[in-house]
Amino acid sequence: MTWYLVRRLNLFIATSCVMLMVLFYVTHLFPVSPAVALSGIADPSPSQQQVITQAYSLNSNIISQFIAYVQNRLSGDFGVSLTSHHPISQELFVVLPASFELAVIAGLIALVVGIPIGVLASFNHHKMTQNVIVATTLTGYSLPVFWIGLMLAHWFGIQQDWLPVSGQINLLYEIKPVTGFLVIDSLLASKQYGMSAFYDALQHIILPAVTLSILPLTVVIRITRSAMQNVMSQTYIRAAEARGLHTGQIIIKHALPNALIPVFKQLGVMLGPFASYAILVEVSFAWPGVGYWLVSGIYQRDYTVIQGGVFVVALLIIFLNILIDVIHSLVNPITKKELYGQN
Repeated sequence: MTWYLVRRLNLFIATSCVMLMVLFYVTHLFPVSPAVALSGIADPSPSQQQVITQAYSLNSNIISQFIAYVQNRLSGDFGVSLTSHHPISQELFVVLPASFELAVIAGLIALVVGIPIGVLASFNHHKMTQNVIVATTLTGYSLPVFWIGLMLAHWFGIQQDWLPVSGQINLLYEIKPVTGFLVIDSLLASKQYGMSAFYDALQHIILPAVTLSILPLTVVIRITRSAMQNVMSQTYIRAAEARGLHTGQIIIKHALPNALIPVFKQLGVMLGPFASYAILVEVSFAWPGVGYWLVSGIYQRDYTVIQGGVFVVALLIIFLNILIDVIHSLVNPITKKELYGQN
């Protein structure tokens, strides 16, 4: 097990280094001087130019420049924004919680809705029903996320006027950040606003969260259905049925935990598409997260924002992907047996 963790740590370091190399190379392709692209100071004074040159070793060879670049980025120094003139790290701390909140709620919707549907679908052997489930999940997986967002916003936000279609909360409310999740923070601020701020934040997140959950929801339904069908045909399930155990008890205690293992594994594979979908959803609903901030930086040619946003999103995907792989190996009895058998 120790060697497995060491290999995964080496994979994380190697992948992160490749990502940093790509970012470092792209930085020198920006149509501005390296000092401006790295620091975000559009018109540096002679003293500022000297500091930037020393910090990023711009007068040295390319290897020294890359080492200085990595040291600055890993220390949290991403420069300042060309448009707002605020430190990139400070802006990241503002927009990251909103993206995490949206992603967590969308993931919960996908799991809470998708797993029961997948389990029920696995017990329905009617051919027409199976074809409808497969067609529906394939359609939901294939439809462009921005089109789904626009349609939901048009139907429920504009035509019915049930839900807001942009922003995170009404500007009338000033919620003090505590956890970073506005839905929770607005609930904590109930002494000041009652429950109105909480309901308003909840209404704002429904449409973007539902839109973002479509992709993982369809995948969870399909994998849960397939995994449950495979698990229910195993010998130990038949033995449990022969002992007279109730069907619900067999599903919850024996079948479902084993069927969820491939679902959990698939979550790591979906992180990349999920992140790209999240960016489109944030732009579609003006959700103030990393994706909306990053796309705004691209439109405004804010090169430090582009670097900071891509760096954080890519590093999170790499880290979470490897973390899910490690947890899957620890949870999966077969993989766990193989790992411990090697030691």
